[in-house]
Amino acid sequence: MLYDAYEFQRTMMSAASAWANIGAQWLQNPMNPMSYSNMAPMMASGLDVFAHASASRGKPDFGFSEIEVDGKKVKVTEEILLRKPFGQLKRFRRYGILNQPKLLIVAPMSGHYATLLRGTVERLMTSHDVYITDWRDAKMVPTSEGSFDLDDYIDYIIEFLERLGPNAHMLAVCQPSVPAYAAAALMAADKHPCRPLTLTMMGGPVDTREAPTAVNTVATQRPLAWFEQNVIHTVPVYYPGAGRKVYPGFLQLTGFMAMNLGNHLVSHWSMFKHLVEGDEESADSTKAFYDEYRSVCDMASDFYLQTIDQVFQRHLLPKGEFMHRGRRVDPSAIEDIALLAIEGERDDISGIGQTRAALTIAAKLPDEKKRYLLAPKVGHYGIFNGRRWRDEIAPVVDAWIATHAR
Repeated sequence: MLYDAYEFQRTMMSAASAWANIGAQWLQNPMNPMSYSNMAPMMASGLDVFAHASASRGKPDFGFSEIEVDGKKVKVTEEILLRKPFGQLKRFRRYGILNQPKLLIVAPMSGHYATLLRGTVERLMTSHDVYITDWRDAKMVPTSEGSFDLDDYIDYIIEFLERLGPNAHMLAVCQPSVPAYAAAALMAADKHPCRPLTLTMMGGPVDTREAPTAVNTVATQRPLAWFEQNVIHTVPVYYPGAGRKVYPGFLQLTGFMAMNLGNHLVSHWSMFKHLVEGDEESADSTKAFYDEYRSVCDMASDFYLQTIDQVFQRHLLPKGEFMHRGRRVDPSAIEDIALLAIEGERDDISGIGQTRAALTIAAKLPDEKKRYLLAPKVGHYGIFNGRRWRDEIAPVVDAWIATHAR
């Protein structure tokens, strides 16, 4: 019923958004005498903000057509190298650029699309041959394709690395730090020829017992059964995945918005003021952020519940009890994969020390193959997007990969 109620509300708000957008444009039209009144800019700006906030959103595009490398414009195209039911391996091919390290970016499966890492991809494309895990919206996957859980997630990562071949590197942003680490440990134990040369983890919940945040508290203060009963819903009949059990993206978005409601209100108030003042560039910047932030997708229930249970409630990986298809994942098997752990000083999702724990539990990895970076004055989103990411954090990633490239 909740899913149906949400869809009804979304349909109604989409119509209201369309009318608000029409009203804003009419109030700005020079053919309209009202557009010259003192109130017109404020009314138009208010309608514009409402239209943007209430608009429906689907899966965004990465939108890359070219990037700048060493001062030259380089054409970029997207290629799908491998298609799986719940995700695909995407490559950003840059024409005329050869012999740069292959880098697999493991995007979060946490209610947002891989395009949330657009800024991450754009910066790393200047120095790497970039691939990304492009996860599908679970409500769009027919039940005939089967289920998807944490074991499947790890299998996908391993298969994607095999597709890249030997001497690739891997970077995991936030949630996938755990399955990426598990995949690396399993491949290391098997001496797999396609195991990554380096693994960079950014703001990941490797050990959530360290500096617990509000997100960690929400995940631990209730039993697993509560999540199954209250946040898992069935996909309605008008989607391809009808009948699939999912954690809806709109629920996760509601939770994250509520955590920092004051900041979001201030952002929209600032957007309104920029529009009134005619500062379209600043307003468009805020709009671009929320276009991405509010583009959400559903997660398969098995994957979500296992993550809550094994990562946030029982802390199996740092305790050496994490299992993959009946096989124990041994962090000490990582002996030659260089690990870089990056955290943000102001991260309110993954606290300080949660990602750094990945270095500690890799007990047999030499110290020269471990590095830790605490980015000052950086929140969770700023670890992988924005100016500090581009100017301060990305150069460390570049240097780390270059040091261990073959």
